[in-house]
Amino acid sequence: MSKRLQVLMRDKEYQALQRLCRRQKRTVADWVRESIRLRLVSEESEPPERRIARVLAFARHSAPTGDIEQLLAEIERGRSA
Repeated sequence: MSKRLQVLMRDKEYQALQRLCRRQKRTVADWVRESIRLRLVSEESEPPERRIARVLAFARHSAPTGDIEQLLAEIERGRSA
């Protein structure tokens, strides 16, 4: 189901929006809908502090490192055994 939304804007802001939409060959409604979607996605995404904490927690784990070719060869040897 769709809902209608009415937004009041200052004349200068609306004129600037119209110019932008004309340059992009889009309707104002389409531009507004996409802008709202993008903002909702960014607001719903995980906060940066939490992402950094997850990366730091992962970095504390010990994992094999080294030459990729050597690691792939070891993996293949393990599969063959």
